[in-house]
Amino acid sequence: MTPPSEVRVQLARMEEARRETQRQLDLIDRQIMRHMTVLIPRRQPKRTGYRHGKPPDPNAFLERYRSHLAALTAERQPEVDALSRRLAHQDQAIAVLRVRHGLVLPRVA
Repeated sequence: MTPPSEVRVQLARMEEARRETQRQLDLIDRQIMRHMTVLIPRRQPKRTGYRHGKPPDPNAFLERYRSHLAALTAERQPEVDALSRRLAHQDQAIAVLRVRHGLVLPRVA
């Protein structure tokens, strides 16, 4: 049987590891958004006016933005998936440890 103080130390370590994994996921999200923020001025529609009698397409900018965002997200997707799986495993391990040692937090209704 593990002493209660060792269980609490182990739980604290597991929770800190979980927070670090969450920070890494948040960092990836911020990096993608920062990159997109830098690219927005470059993606603005050119102010050329009408060409060959056709008005500028108002949805073109949004389509270019979405496609670039999808490309950046797809590039980082394997890393995000791995971190998400790790986070799920950590959540499950923390829950099992809490239940096993009677450290279940009371539910807030």
